[in-house]
This record gives sequence, structure tokens and C-alpha cells, in this order.
Amino acid sequence: MFKAFLIKYAEIGLKGNNRYLFENALRDRIKEALGRLGKFEVSKEQGRIFISCPEEYDYEETVAALKRVFGISSICPVAVIDSSDWELLTQGVGDYVEAMYKDRSFTFKVEAKRADKNYFLTSPEICSRMGAYLLARFPQLKVDVSNPEVRISVEIRTKCYVYSIVIPGPGGMPVGSNGKAMLLLSGGIDSPVAGYMISKRGVSLAATYFHAPPYTSERAKQKVVDLATKISAYAGKMKLFVVNFTDIQLYIYDQCPHEELTIIMRRYMMRIAEKLALQEGCLGLVTGESIGQVASQTMYSLAATNEVCGMPVYRPLIAFDKKEIVELAKEIGTFETSIQPFEDCCTIFVARHPVIKPSIRVINKSEGKLAERIDQLLEEALSTVEVIEIG
Repeated sequence: MFKAFLIKYAEIGLKGNNRYLFENALRDRIKEALGRLGKFEVSKEQGRIFISCPEEYDYEETVAALKRVFGISSICPVAVIDSSDWELLTQGVGDYVEAMYKDRSFTFKVEAKRADKNYFLTSPEICSRMGAYLLARFPQLKVDVSNPEVRISVEIRTKCYVYSIVIPGPGGMPVGSNGKAMLLLSGGIDSPVAGYMISKRGVSLAATYFHAPPYTSERAKQKVVDLATKISAYAGKMKLFVVNFTDIQLYIYDQCPHEELTIIMRRYMMRIAEKLALQEGCLGLVTGESIGQVASQTMYSLAATNEVCGMPVYRPLIAFDKKEIVELAKEIGTFETSIQPFEDCCTIFVARHPVIKPSIRVINKSEGKLAERIDQLLEEALSTVEVIEIG
């Protein structure tokens, strides 16, 4: 029945003179999301995005794709009435109710919005007259303006739109409207959720994965590719940089105190990710860290990790409980992939008693023991990076 959708946005509407940039970004993201499903026409419509559907399309698949586009607050399947002539409008709204609701023994309320302020009726007058028309046409209906079972919305624009179904969107800001960041993506539960969260604020992504063959397998690498693919359903196309970290890990293991292994390894991961981020034009790094979750995520440890970074490090999950992260991972579809039992480089060479209050001075002194070969190993790791296009 539905040949069109009205897309509502919330936060974008609060923008000032640059609002059109966010609207354009949202329109473009919707075009990308629907491009593989058919020939949809997407246009801006006075504070809304309007989608005209092809003759044949999959309604459920289309709605599912739109629910993954950040920036959308509501998805409204609409009936389009080409004329704002009152008789044609009332007839169209009545036909919509007749087609949508076979059992019309419910309470309702009409809600009207005029984008055309020159229309001969005000919004309250439209509601009143349209309600009277529907009561006359369908006597079994009852009005309840406080808590109606059905809200019938009428929007008068260049054309008129009628809808009573409002599907929640994901909210946030359109991807690409707020710059780009490099996600440190492991095979765990947290980092994919962090990527989702930062993308929800309009940030496009690249991702870095640290591979440590033969200690981590090709199946572990494929698991990360699968996670990146799931994130790209929300964040759009991205590059996944696969860094061979084995030689650096072994060198740190041989030269540094074992209780400091995790912190020092993470510091070198951040150094490498930052170099790749700069190459990609990223404005920051993103991690899935949460305060106190593990030894490397205490306030002291995070300060030691931050010390080697010249660009900002964004941690969207910093105050989340693990339970909250797991629930969100399940919601976005990454959880089942994340719990596949393949080792990643963060879970090998783990100290039995890792330091939880590392001193930056002591860590720097320990890293001094790596001076002989570490620059060469970093250069080799960066020169052998594998780049995988995702999405």
C-alpha cells in the first residue's frame, strides 16, 4: 500500500545556518542505504526527508535499512495526496483510514501540520474539521484527544501526506557529518559497540586490527572482518587495516617486565593506530575501554596509554557497565560473533599479575629497553599492513 515514506529528524532541526549540511548528509546516507534495494527517489521536503518508492519493493527490508541510518528519529510510511484541495484531502484521509483499519472501533485523534502557512485553515481548524469528517464517515470511531489508540497525522506541504504508523529510528547524527576516526577493533564485545556509538554521533570510521600469527588464527582475523561488516551496516563503508603485531609483541615480551606487558603493548598499538589514522585523515582514535573493567583500563592505565597519543582518544563506553555493553552488542547484532572462541592479540602473553597503577615514568624507562630494534619493527609492521575494504 505504501509508496512513500516521510523521514523525521530531531537533533538536526536544532542546527543553525549550517543545518542544510546535516540534511544533505542524511539524504545521502539514506540514498546509500536504499541503493541496493531498488530505485528510490530521496529528496528534502521542508524539515523532512521524502522517499518515493519504486512500483515493486520489499517493505520490511526497506524499513530495516532505514532503521540503521543514523540521524533518523522516525520513519513514517505515508499515503500521498497530490492536492491540498479540502474535499480531495478529506476524501484521501478517509480512504486511508478505510484501507488501513478494517475494524474501526477505536479512539483516534487528528494531528495536523502546515508547512504551507498560507493554507486557508490553521492546524487546529484542520484537526477539528478532519475529525468531524471522519466521525461522519465512520460512526464507530470515537475521539480521544488525551490518549487515543490511533493518531492520524496530516501534513500539508507541496503535497499532502497522511500517516498513522510512526516507526522509531536510531536517532543520532548522519554518518560523515562530524569527521572521521580510527577504531581499534579487536575480536571482543566492547570495541564493535564503541564503533557503533561513535558512528551514531555522525563520525565515519576506519578500523585497525592487530593480528599476531601464528598465535592468532585466520579464523580470528575473519571474525574481526565479520564484526567490521556488521558495524558497516550502520557506519557505512570503511577500511580495515590488519597489522602484523607478532614481532613487536615478542620483542616486548623478551625485553620488558611481564607485569607491564599489557600496558606497553597497548601503547605501541596506539602509536601504530595513530600513524594509520593520520594517513586516513582521521581526527581521533576510538577504543572500547571502560573504567576499571580490566587491569589495563584503570584510570592510571588509561593515563599511561594516552601519554603516547598526539590526537584525541574517544572512549564512548567509558562509564558503561559490562551488562550494558553486552545488551547493546546483542541489540546491534555483534554479540554472537564477538563471543566466538578465537584468541586475539590482547589475550595472549597476558601477565599473571598485571600492574593496575602503572607509573608513566617507570613505563617510559621500561620502553627504553626496546630502543635497539623497536623503530625497525614498527616500520616493518606499518609497511606490511593489509587493507581490507568493508561494506
